[in-house]
Order: sequence, then structure tokens, then C-alpha cells
Amino acid sequence: MMAAAATGALFPASNPPPDSGAKTPGNLAGSLPGSIDARGLNVKKPAFGSLQAKANAQAPPKVNGTKVGVMDGFKTDDEVISSHHPRTFINQLPDWSMLLAAITTIFLAAEKQWMMLDWKPKRPDMLADPFGLGKIVQDGFVFRQNFSIRSYEIGADRTASIETMMNHLQETALNHVKSAGLMHGGFGSTPEMSKRNLIWVVTKMQVVVDRYPTWGDVVQVDTWVAASGKNGMRRDWLVRDSTTGDVLMRASSLWVMMNKETRRLSKIPEEARAEIEGYFVDSPPVIDDDSRKLPKLDETTADYVRTGLTPRWSDLDVNQHVNNVKYIGWILESAPMQILEGCELAAMTLEYRRECRRDSVLQSLTSVLEDKGVDDLSLFGNVECQHVLRLENGGEVVKGQTEWRPKRVNGIGSLGGFPTDIA
Repeated sequence: MMAAAATGALFPASNPPPDSGAKTPGNLAGSLPGSIDARGLNVKKPAFGSLQAKANAQAPPKVNGTKVGVMDGFKTDDEVISSHHPRTFINQLPDWSMLLAAITTIFLAAEKQWMMLDWKPKRPDMLADPFGLGKIVQDGFVFRQNFSIRSYEIGADRTASIETMMNHLQETALNHVKSAGLMHGGFGSTPEMSKRNLIWVVTKMQVVVDRYPTWGDVVQVDTWVAASGKNGMRRDWLVRDSTTGDVLMRASSLWVMMNKETRRLSKIPEEARAEIEGYFVDSPPVIDDDSRKLPKLDETTADYVRTGLTPRWSDLDVNQHVNNVKYIGWILESAPMQILEGCELAAMTLEYRRECRRDSVLQSLTSVLEDKGVDDLSLFGNVECQHVLRLENGGEVVKGQTEWRPKRVNGIGSLGGFPTDIA
């Protein structure tokens, strides 16, 4: 067929003039079957996707009555038609190669997308819970969540700060309420609490730290709740190294309800108690209650005073008061630099007296209990301090007591196992 097209291109035939009397076939599609051309010859249907070339119906030209031969390498129309393969079922099939190529491309693209979405851990040291969503374990009474220590969560000694660890505790507490289906506005408020404008506020927090995790470590935090008297709730936490299972930190806290509008403490309504008491665990606290009475501090009795502390907008939580974790940083503002540089916080007891609002101005006061001083802490053991965070008008916000131990620089310690010559 292509040979005939090439012959027609080399020897073009002029269309008969309109007045020559020659009859044109007209619309062949309307008068002849699709498999018959104008000369009544069977023609093969073109393959799927190929172009159809019209056969040249003109006979070879004559010069002085003699038929001119065709150039070598080209065939006449009769030769082209006679050389066609017989019409079979295989010859009429479409070109499947393009369809197969398209299907292959789709499958490869889908496989690539699946590999990109495949977040399953490839190494045993990776998170089992990569999105940090947490889960309820131990018959629905304990909530567990993993955290990876980020580079921006460590301090100058290359370990996670106490504020980082406390934020992890708070996050698991809120996610526990959410996973149990009790979250309904506010900071962990249940539906019945929201109806009465009630929110939870912490009154006491006790923390014991055995070891601080370092950058890249994964910690596992377990939390649960228990009853505390008639109008209180106790929440405990246990923090472990997710790889070794070693206990890193223990914490216990007491919570009461406060009216969000009047800012006054409230009894637990029976309707709200019915929502939460089914999740209470009958177990002792992970830390024995420190019932020692904390003495008062003022400018005359404190060893160190830091004034002019004001909340920033980012320090407020959804209940429009300063988050309790922020108080820890303010308390440490007045701790002596020798303790901050040479020791690490081993234990802490905080008593929350009143809330702090956005327009508050505070003072941080610290007193070192030992008379041995803080000039050379390496010669002594643990050091205890007392703290008070108060408003400038004298109202106490937080009272606390901290215990510090010397930082360890050999092996695994507060420097995270780094060699001492680069620590």
C-alpha cells in the first residue's frame, strides 16, 4: 500500500476537468461497502492506529502509445494488492502494545505511591507508634504513648529538659481523656463539666527523675487516674526507656475542679463523677506523698530573687491562664547558676496556690537549705532548695522544693554518654 502511495507521489495524476464527462464515484461510503474500493477490489482494513492511504486508480502513463515502466523498487497497484496477506482474525486485532504499556505505567505509579505511604518501621529502634497517637492498654485503665526526644527539646547539657518531660506528661493526660471519648471542650473537660463551665486545675505535683533521656531517645509514657478524697482526682505517670524498659521518671499529681467563670474551686458534680469514676484505678501513688510543710519565703529570707517576670501570650493555655509547666521555668530563674551548671534536678514537689493571668507580674525566690554553700558542689552530695513564685503584690502562686544531684560525666549520665573530653 505504501509503495502505491509513493508511486502516486512521483507520478501525480490530474483530476479530470468538470466538463470532461468523467463520472466521479461520489461518496463511496454511502454507495459501496467499506471493504470494496472504486474498482470493485477487496481492500484490507487498516490496522488500529495506522493511517489509510488511498490507492492510485490511474493506469501507468503512455508515451507515444507505449506503456512506461515503473521505477525499480516500486510496485504497481496490482502488485501491491496481490501481495496483501490474507484477511485473518489476528490481522484484525487492535495494537495491544499501547494498552499494555499504559497498564504497566499505572501499576508502577501505584507501587511508588504505596512505597511512599509505607510508614511501617524498618528498624527495631524506630517508633512502634510513628505518629505518636498512643493507645489504651491494661484493660482500658492505662494510656500509653511514645515520644522521640527532639533536638529542640534538650538543654545545654544535651539531655531533655525538665520542661520537656513535664510537657510529655501533660500531653498523655489530655490524650488519655480524648481516647476515652470524654473530651468535650476546655483542657480535658468532660461533657458534664462543660455544661457547668468546670475545668481541671492541678493543686500538687511530685516528680522523681532517675535519668534524663538524650536527643534521639524514645520514651514510653504510661498514665492512669485514681480517686483522691471526695472532690479530687489523682493522676500518675511512669516514664520508661522504650528500648531497655528502664524507669526514667515517676510523677504523681492531684487535681480539683474550678468554675471557669467565677475562678473558684468546685465540688465534683455527681453527673461528672459518673463519667470518670469508671476509669479510676485502685492503686497506691507511684510516689509517696511528701507532706512536709513548705516555709514561706520573701525578700528578707530568700537567698536569690528574680523580679519582673511576666507571662507571654504563648504561655497561656486554652483556659486563658498560664500553663502549669511554665511555672517550673520561672522557679528555676532564681536558682543559683552553680546549681544549674553543676547539678541536675532529681526530685521536685510543687504546690499550686493560685492561677496566673496574662497581666500578672511575678517574682521568683530561691533559698538553699544547706549551709555548705554552692561554691564547690563536687565536694558535697545532693542539694535541696526551696522556691516561691509570687505576684508582686505578695500573693503566692506556687511554692516548691527541689532536690539536686551532681551531674555525672562518666559513662551514661546527664551528659548522655558523651566522652568527658568533649562534654
